[in-house]
Amino acid sequence: MFVLIARPLVFGIALLLAGQAQAQAPATVPPERVKQLFELLDDPSVKAWVAEQRNQDAVSTGAPAEAGASPSDASSGAVAAPGQMNTMASSTLDRIRHHIERIVRTLPLLPGQFARVRAETMEDMSSKGSAGVFVLIAMFIAAGLALTWVTYRFTRPFRLWIIAQPKDTPIGRAKKIGGRTLYSSMLIVSFALGSAGAFMLFDWPMLIREIVLTFLMAAVVTWGVRMYVMAMLVPSFMNVENAVEVRALPITNEAADHWSYWLPRIVGVFAFFGAAFILLPGLGIDQDGMMVLSLGADFVLLLLLLLAIWRRPRTQRDGARHSGHTEATWLLTAYFVVLFLQRIAGLYTYFWFTFAAFFLPLAIVMTQRGVNFVLRPGSEDVGRPTIPAVTIAVIDRGIRMIFILAAAYFLARVWGLNMQSMRDSDTTTTFILRGLINVVVIALAADFGWSIIKALIERKLGIETPHPVISDEDVPILDPQQARLHTLLPILQNILLASIIVMAVLMMLASLGIQIGPLIAGAGVVGVAVGFGAQTIVKDIISGVFFLLDDAFRVGEYISSGNYKGTVESFSLRSVKLRHHRGPLFTIPFGELGAVQNQSRDWVIDKFNITVGYDTDIDFARKLIKRIGLELAEDPEFKNWVLDPIKMQGVQEFGEYGIVLRVKATTRPGGAFGMKRKFYVRLRQVFKEQGIELPFPTVQVQGLQNPHGAENAPLEITPELKMAVAQSHTNRRRKRGSTTE
Repeated sequence: MFVLIARPLVFGIALLLAGQAQAQAPATVPPERVKQLFELLDDPSVKAWVAEQRNQDAVSTGAPAEAGASPSDASSGAVAAPGQMNTMASSTLDRIRHHIERIVRTLPLLPGQFARVRAETMEDMSSKGSAGVFVLIAMFIAAGLALTWVTYRFTRPFRLWIIAQPKDTPIGRAKKIGGRTLYSSMLIVSFALGSAGAFMLFDWPMLIREIVLTFLMAAVVTWGVRMYVMAMLVPSFMNVENAVEVRALPITNEAADHWSYWLPRIVGVFAFFGAAFILLPGLGIDQDGMMVLSLGADFVLLLLLLLAIWRRPRTQRDGARHSGHTEATWLLTAYFVVLFLQRIAGLYTYFWFTFAAFFLPLAIVMTQRGVNFVLRPGSEDVGRPTIPAVTIAVIDRGIRMIFILAAAYFLARVWGLNMQSMRDSDTTTTFILRGLINVVVIALAADFGWSIIKALIERKLGIETPHPVISDEDVPILDPQQARLHTLLPILQNILLASIIVMAVLMMLASLGIQIGPLIAGAGVVGVAVGFGAQTIVKDIISGVFFLLDDAFRVGEYISSGNYKGTVESFSLRSVKLRHHRGPLFTIPFGELGAVQNQSRDWVIDKFNITVGYDTDIDFARKLIKRIGLELAEDPEFKNWVLDPIKMQGVQEFGEYGIVLRVKATTRPGGAFGMKRKFYVRLRQVFKEQGIELPFPTVQVQGLQNPHGAENAPLEITPELKMAVAQSHTNRRRKRGSTTE
């Protein structure tokens, strides 16, 4: 259309310039040509084109555009002051009114344009006719399908290789999807070669060549979408075993069948309209006519989309149908109706922004679900193989970054922003847009880098596997190196996160034109002032750094320092949290710890005493104690804790009521308590079976005898008797107290 309008206009302007250059010459411009020029300038379509060109020039130079000229004014992106908001609103309404008036004015002219197009087309295609063109298109589409069938027959080994890939491992599922995608690409290439490629081998008239080739390319696009949708969704008519597990998305069979049916058809209609709109301008349909026809095509696509939305299957959760299905359907209907109304009103800038605001998050969410679904851990039958978290993070964040950058580039092109010329432009609009684009790129880069760092740290910490928990049946031992990583890596993770945030914010401010040099200098001065005013905090942080460098304690270890003792739960930059064995949680600044006693490092030796009677065979008792210690060392409950079994060291002393034997056990930290309790129970049982007495303190009270032998003589209570009774009561209370502890 630009060529059709510009050619006579340039010709007329050239006549005017020639008339001015030859003003002294007697020659004059023919009146017929001047009349043609005036008629051309009075044409409404020419006036609209001139207004659009003026507005585009105003946008590129930063000058204000003419009010109410054309819909392209919406892409100027001018920054309005608060007092100009009403003016902008009325200008938008004027553009909408002007756009609708153009539609109404063009509708009566369409039949004449189509008649002219039909006459010119039939004149050029007199040998073939419209029916012959359709026959050509059908013939070469059939040729493409035939070549696709041949390719399908000769690629059976590749299909068998895809089927043979395991579905229970993430690598196997990825190979299946990659193989299906590659196979679909082969079928698409075969269809393109058999249809469009075969058509181009022959010599055709120019118009027939353009029409047939354009519609064949639309058929190739439709066929390609169908093949890729089948490769990703695996509908039920493909008869793939366990199709739910090998899809690229976590959807049901009903949803896969539904979208496999509707998506190729919607894209096919869109491709058909696209092919027609490519051909119509060259056949004589002007810009206004194309605009009206595009509204009809948009209405047909809207109907297809609404049919696909309203007929989609309901999702089921836990056997019940999801209640939000109807609400989501109405929201989607309202969204697509709003898009259609924006097209009718000519608000193309708002249309593409609304389009991207929905489909960009949808693409990101679907990609994330697909990546996590395909690369999920394998089944237990094959050992639950997993993909490293860093690989999943790189794939997920990489695809997200590509989507966002592509959307930003697309919207910039829609808004008429030239990314190359924005660097040389000093207007406020381009300056702000350039800064916003840089901010988005910096944020994406920071998110991508942080995702990789976080995935690496979580992989080192082993967060994908359950954290070791000590139980009565299974006693996993945390590797010392792993315990140290659990101590240091969370602190390193927080430091890196803070560093990435600070660097990203500074780079964003710099991209917006803010001088960050004074900010950095001011932050240094403030840091020095804070350092002098918060010496305790600085002391705590520095002390914590040295505690960690000295490897004084780790997460999960039991330590004591002064009046504090407990298990180390977590760290911060200035404090450590200790969980007491009775439940209280202490938060202790590093500067107050002082000397630390670590009771969970390497090994512990527990020594305790056992008292036997004076008539006990010591050597026999030693053998019994050793046998019990070996039994406990082989007990599954304690075998992971025992380093050296319980054994007797020898006689400690001769007590008041028995021989004291010293017993020793060497275990891993935390494993001696339960074993010691069970040792006491087992020792009492074995000693009782072997007749070995475990003595206990007794008090024997003996009164004075009656010199005359009277049996019922009263007992004389002497001071010695009172002291013996009091001592007996004291011993009993002590015994009860020790038993309670």
